Amino acid sequence: MVQSITLDTATQLIEAAKEKAEEIDNPMVIAVTNSEGNLIAQHRMDGAWLASVSISRNKAYTSAALDMPTHELAEPSEPGNSLYGLQTTDEGRIVIFGGGYPLMNEEGDVVGAFGVSGGAVSQDMEVAEAGVEHWESIRGDL
Repeated sequence: MVQSITLDTATQLIEAAKEKAEEIDNPMVIAVTNSEGNLIAQHRMDGAWLASVSISRNKAYTSAALDMPTHELAEPSEPGNSLYGLQTTDEGRIVIFGGGYPLMNEEGDVVGAFGVSGGAVSQDMEVAEAGVEHWESIRGDL
């Protein structure tokens, strides 16, 4: 089994994403899961949409379950493509739009995942990428 990130690390990643959300003035819900998509930590900023609680968690789950960013699922899930209907599977937990990213260790194994929801997809991705960038800057030190 691949070692998962710790609660302390998850909290650091959430803080990095939260700073970006504050910078763009958009309250978000930020979730971090382990490599199996189970929640480690989640933070709902004041004013963030209630629906974003489950959406952010499901974005992280999707990234962990499929080892890829959620935005990469959009095109393959369109009608006529090989993954059409994917978002209706797995008890509706699969998300096919941006804001979810796997967290990889230096060997390329998924050790966690990041999910952000609360704004336009481009904003969700921007905030999530801030958390992923922080992960990439500290993962070798852990």
